[in-house]
Amino acid sequence: MADDAQSINLTNHFLIAMPGMEDGTFARSVVYVCEHSERGALGLIINKPGDINLADLFQKVDLPLARQDLSVQPVFHGGPLQTERGFVLHDPVLAEGLEPDQSVYASTLAVPGGLEMTTSKDVLEALSSGGGPRRVLVTLGYSSWGEGQLESEIARNSWLTVDADASVVFDAPVTERYDMALRLLGLEAWMLAPDAGHA
Repeated sequence: MADDAQSINLTNHFLIAMPGMEDGTFARSVVYVCEHSERGALGLIINKPGDINLADLFQKVDLPLARQDLSVQPVFHGGPLQTERGFVLHDPVLAEGLEPDQSVYASTLAVPGGLEMTTSKDVLEALSSGGGPRRVLVTLGYSSWGEGQLESEIARNSWLTVDADASVVFDAPVTERYDMALRLLGLEAWMLAPDAGHA
């Protein structure tokens, strides 16, 4: 039975916090899972904007931002780890001569069937010159779970899971992302009792 629990793979899924989640970082959060294996999981919160926008961030790293469509976009709080480090979640960038799982950027994790997450400055440089991926979400920090930790949190009804939808990541208004992620499961927030699953 334990082997079945370990075999779930939530890569390219959303984790949706249940109402009983009281941790300030994760309460009402939606996490895009970039990687999930038997060693653990890594994801980025997509609905918790920080207090700076991309124009501010580019100014801090001494780059111009030629993409006016991005300048007022918030920089998100991706999770409690490495909060001084940037993570760029973006559409896959295909380039001639590269294999489908290769990226044009130096440090990129290609999420199978999903998006790409880049941590190298070259993606910011591409955006600064007016190029780069069409849609981006930038976070400071990330979320991580050790071996078996996420599975046990799911078993304790801390999270709902659903296949990720890129339009929720990039196109949905920030304040509606939690409800839109729930709707992917056919649920509304009022249907979830804070103590669901407890006898």
